[in-house]
Amino acid sequence: MPPILDAQSAGTTAPSSARPERQKLGLRRKAAAYVALTKPRVMELLLVTTLPTMIFAHQGFPDVITMLATMIGGALAAGSSAAFNCYIDRDIDKLMKRTENRPLVTGAVTPREALIFSWTIGVLSVAILAAGTNLLAAGLGVAAIFFYVVIYSLILKRRTEQNIVWGGIAGCFPVLIAWAAVRETIEWPAIVLFLIIFLWTPPHYWPLSLKYKTDYQNAEVPMLGAVASARVVSSQVVLYAWATVACSLLLVPLGWAGITYTAVSLVAGGWFVYESHVLYAESQKPGYNDKKAMKVFHLSITYLTLVFVALAVDPFVGSPLMPIPGAAG
Repeated sequence: MPPILDAQSAGTTAPSSARPERQKLGLRRKAAAYVALTKPRVMELLLVTTLPTMIFAHQGFPDVITMLATMIGGALAAGSSAAFNCYIDRDIDKLMKRTENRPLVTGAVTPREALIFSWTIGVLSVAILAAGTNLLAAGLGVAAIFFYVVIYSLILKRRTEQNIVWGGIAGCFPVLIAWAAVRETIEWPAIVLFLIIFLWTPPHYWPLSLKYKTDYQNAEVPMLGAVASARVVSSQVVLYAWATVACSLLLVPLGWAGITYTAVSLVAGGWFVYESHVLYAESQKPGYNDKKAMKVFHLSITYLTLVFVALAVDPFVGSPLMPIPGAAG
């Protein structure tokens, strides 16, 4: 799923010269390699948006089966998308320092093993969603995998600097899946949550692309940070940050948001916008470095987490502006 997706794998890695040739691995190391294919740090962020959405949609805690099926099925769908992405990008991953230790580059997993694993957990994810929730949620799970694997990884990523904008739609599907799992339909609040993540993805990922500009240039991947100046990138970050915060507040006039969500969205959103403006100001100074960009990258994760935690707390603290149709309690 995201380019919420592979933005989280931004850690330091060992030099490629230190990579061993393919060799037989013990069971524990092999299992760890398979887990790495799923990009678990990306998966964590997706789940941070899933559970709060279910609680918000139900205006309380849904039944345990629905929650478990949605979380497990959603996690497997995200893992399948990530594993397919690793399979597709194995040629360019070996050219970039931040991805050179991925299992398909080191040989810990073969391309055939990765492909079988991707299909297996993908099918399992859809089966769990269908059995534990409903067919709408399962269908959205299929759409999420398709969008990330085909639309983003195969079509957009290597062809356009807008790849992360439209490819980021895949990372928005978890909130739709969560909403559908609870309410068996898609309503306006779910679309607002979808749009929040859609608008958040560029100002989350583009600062990271500034740091790894050389990586993307070496791999000939036209991420905006690799093809545009820091000033251009940071100006886009500012615009998308403002749009994200404005969109987050649409739940207020829709009558769903209570005092907790509204307050957190305003405060955290103000912080996000302020730091985006700081990044823009810094990008115009001589001797610009990527420290401010990475600050915005990490802040964007904190912002999204705070907003969705507030979303989960909101049904239990205060009341929305108008009665919510079909809500529990």
